[in-house]
Amino acid sequence: MKRVLITGGSGFIGSHLCDYFLGTDYEVVCVDNFLTGKRENVAHLKNEKRFKLLEQDISKRIEFPDALDLVLHFASPASPFDYHRFPIQTMKVGALGTHNALGLAKAKKASFLLASTSEVYGDPEVHPQQEEYWGHVNPIGPRGVYDEAKRFAEALTLAYYREHHVDVKIVRIFNTYGPRMQPNDGRAIPVFIAEALNGDPLTVFGSGSQTRSFCYVSDLVEGIYRLSQLNFHDPVNLGNPNEMTILELAEKIREITGSKSPIIFKELPQDDPKVRRPDISRAGKHLGWEPKVDLDTGLRKTVDYFAKLKRERGALVWQKQ
Repeated sequence: MKRVLITGGSGFIGSHLCDYFLGTDYEVVCVDNFLTGKRENVAHLKNEKRFKLLEQDISKRIEFPDALDLVLHFASPASPFDYHRFPIQTMKVGALGTHNALGLAKAKKASFLLASTSEVYGDPEVHPQQEEYWGHVNPIGPRGVYDEAKRFAEALTLAYYREHHVDVKIVRIFNTYGPRMQPNDGRAIPVFIAEALNGDPLTVFGSGSQTRSFCYVSDLVEGIYRLSQLNFHDPVNLGNPNEMTILELAEKIREITGSKSPIIFKELPQDDPKVRRPDISRAGKHLGWEPKVDLDTGLRKTVDYFAKLKRERGALVWQKQ
C-alpha cells in the first residue's frame, strides 16, 4: 500500500484529491491548519481506515513519522479574498511551507508535486498561455503576494530537483470550480451563484469583457493524479481551454439558476488579468489528458451544491470587494 501526504488537504481542491487517491491504492494523510480549509470538506472520510487528518501549520513545521511515497503541496490561500486577508501567511506557505514540504519529500525519498497556478503568468502578453511563457507579473501589487509566492515555489521546487535529485512535478492550475468552493472566496463562479441564489444583483467587475477558462474539479484531479505518476519535471498547465467573458459567465449562471437578478458593474481591481486560457498541448502529449466535463454540466452540479448549502444555512454569505 502506497501513502500520499496532501498539504492543504481540507481545501477545495485538496479534499477532492483526498477522495481521488483513496479510490486508488493509496493511504492518504491530510495536513491542514484550517486557515482557509474546512473540516467539513473531509468530514465524510473520518471513518475511512486509510485516511489520517493532521492539524499542522506547514509554514512552521511538517512532521510525519512513517514512510511516504508522494507529497502533494496544495496548502495556500488561493482566492483573492483569502490572499488579501492573509498576505503574509500566503507568502510564508509559498516559501517556508514549500521548503518544509520539499524537505519532507527529500527525507522520505518520496516524489513531490507542487500546486502552482496560472497566476504565475500574471496579466499575460501571450495568449493562450504556454508553459514556456515567463509571465507579466506586478511583484508589488495586491496580487503579488500570491503570484510571487507561487513563482518562488516553482523555483525552489526545481532547485530541489537539480541539487538534491528529488522527483518533482509542477502543475499550473487554471480557474477550477465545483462543489466545496466557499461562497465567500471572492472568485467569480461562487460569488455569482451566491448572488443569484440570494436574489441579489450579480456583480461584474470592469466591463465584463475580461476572459477566463473554467475547468471542473473532477477533470483537474484526474490530471493531477496522472502527473503525479509520471517522471516529468517541467511545469504542466491543467485547465479547460474553452474561453468565455466574465459577463457571459454571469449571464450563464443567471440562466441556470433561473434568477431574475440584474447585473451591475463595478471598478476592475488592480492587475486583474484581461485574458486567461491555457495551452494544454503538453498535458495532452505527456498525460493523455483533456477535460471532459462541459461548462453547463459542471455549473449545474456546482449550483446544486450551493443550493444545498443555502437550504442548510438559510442564506449564502459572501464577501463583497
